[in-house]
Amino acid sequence: QVRLVESGGRSVQAGDSLRLSCASSERIPGTYAMAWWRQKPGKAREFAAAIKWTDDRTTYADSVKGRFTVSRDNARDRPVNTLYLQMDNLKPDDTGVYYCAATQSAAYPFHDPGAYGYWGRGTQVTVSS
Repeated sequence: QVRLVESGGRSVQAGDSLRLSCASSERIPGTYAMAWWRQKPGKAREFAAAIKWTDDRTTYADSVKGRFTVSRDNARDRPVNTLYLQMDNLKPDDTGVYYCAATQSAAYPFHDPGAYGYWGRGTQVTVSS
């Protein structure tokens, strides 16, 4: 079973930057896209950003647009999937657990959690004012 492992989460101050990483235990064949989701305290998990594996096109939630940048490792012969999330100008409202996810299907919109067959266990990001 392929595993996704996130890293890079920690406590920071408002206005700081942070970079999250996600790596799979092995390459996920036929990857269509990977995404970052987050779950704020007491809230449902929400979509943050996604990147298509075929053309690197990105999609962002309005709440992170202009502050977060999703990217991938572009080395085509890597044996694993690697995903990044650069987070700038962090706000206390960005606090939560950040998850990476992968989908092999183009049939669902990026913001549909049912689209993703692979999920990591998350990394905690805490932003203090």
